[in-house]
Amino acid sequence: MHLIPQTKIPDILLFKPDIFTDNRGLFFESFHADTFSTLIGRHITFVQDNYSVSQENVLRGLHYQFNTPQAKLIQVVKGEIFDVAVDLRQSSPTFGKWVGQILNSENRIQMFIPEGFAHGFLTLSPISEVLYKVSAPYKADDERTLRWDDPILGIEWPLKGIPILSTRDQNGEELHINNCFK
Repeated sequence: MHLIPQTKIPDILLFKPDIFTDNRGLFFESFHADTFSTLIGRHITFVQDNYSVSQENVLRGLHYQFNTPQAKLIQVVKGEIFDVAVDLRQSSPTFGKWVGQILNSENRIQMFIPEGFAHGFLTLSPISEVLYKVSAPYKADDERTLRWDDPILGIEWPLKGIPILSTRDQNGEELHINNCFK
């Protein structure tokens, strides 16, 4: 696993595993705690793995937990997504900014999103299978949803028509100082 060029928000990190191929197929380590800690400069304990399957044009997010924020390490097992992180840390020079990255089963890029960010993704392929690690358990009563189409954020989603959204995602809040981290 190694870092690849920096994103426009320095705390959002992109990783590429070292892939070994031969006539049988391929092999790579998708996560190694010591290597990961060295690359990000701190130790994170991931406590839960989540697996999501979505059809094309499904948009999930933008989600975050307010009182128990989660760091996330996202990878695509099958298909392709446009993965987005929004900085909700009021003290950050990139507060209110977003990063979008294509993640797919071909490029095998992983995106690390630290605590203090909202996260979401749009499925670009007929189906996507996404696996992500989180540093705090899911707590439904602590989850918040930011509007995917908030004009303040101006996220440039590569949409093909109207996205498919859950009821919760349809009712997301606009960015406001009260729903951000101090």
